Amino acid sequence: MLPEMDRTIKITPDFIRSAKSRGEHIAALTAYDYPTARLLDEAGVPVILVGDSVGMVVLGYPDTTQVTLAEMRHHIAAVARAQTRALIVGDLPYHTYQTAQNAVANAHILTEAGAEAIKLEGGVEVVPEIRALREAGIAVMSHIGMLPQNIKLEGKYSIKGRSDSEKERLLVDALAVEEAGAFAVVLELVEPELAREITNRLTIPTIGIGSGPHCGGQILVTHDLVGLFPWFRPKFAVAKADVASAIRTAAEAYVHEVTGKITEPPISR
Repeated sequence: MLPEMDRTIKITPDFIRSAKSRGEHIAALTAYDYPTARLLDEAGVPVILVGDSVGMVVLGYPDTTQVTLAEMRHHIAAVARAQTRALIVGDLPYHTYQTAQNAVANAHILTEAGAEAIKLEGGVEVVPEIRALREAGIAVMSHIGMLPQNIKLEGKYSIKGRSDSEKERLLVDALAVEEAGAFAVVLELVEPELAREITNRLTIPTIGIGSGPHCGGQILVTHDLVGLFPWFRPKFAVAKADVASAIRTAAEAYVHEVTGKITEPPISR
């Protein structure tokens, strides 16, 4: 979170890029709707990600691969209506950036909806797409390590960077996306000591999720942070509230209030 005196600054990709040089850590959270975006912005969250995690925690899909571009556009537009000072980053969903041309065309759809930067998964293999997006004037946040859009290929979510070959590949990926023009890189489920090494090697900030405490920032799904999705929570996510129980309690009280009333019998004529 930024200092109180900086609450009036509109956050930009360049502001986030330079956070490391200022010695600041980045706190990022997800939002998929107008009221959540407003609340996070009022709390001083500098980066709001409209992630394809919307598929799992809002739309009920089993993973992120079923999320469509139209769905991402819909949720980004809702978040953008909050007119946040936070930087709004939107995910390019599965199979929407197989080529540089597709990446640019589909990213424009999301930026027209209100995304101020685009996130896409992958390292060396998406460097052409990152470069094309930057040439088109679109800011890019990268995402390496565990890639949720690869879940059907890999079959499970697992820590990355435990073997020497994985460590070398992730280091190469991190340096490649920085060189291609990313302003920050998400490290998901990266072995913590490797995450520390990557963080030390890069000039752009690393934003960790399940990758230990040594990244330049952290990101969480807001539903995990506030206990709004009680049916599953990643081991690394510590809930700061229990919104699910509050909703259940309020709804139960409402049902009791409405159904517990005695209805007067009709007057016979």
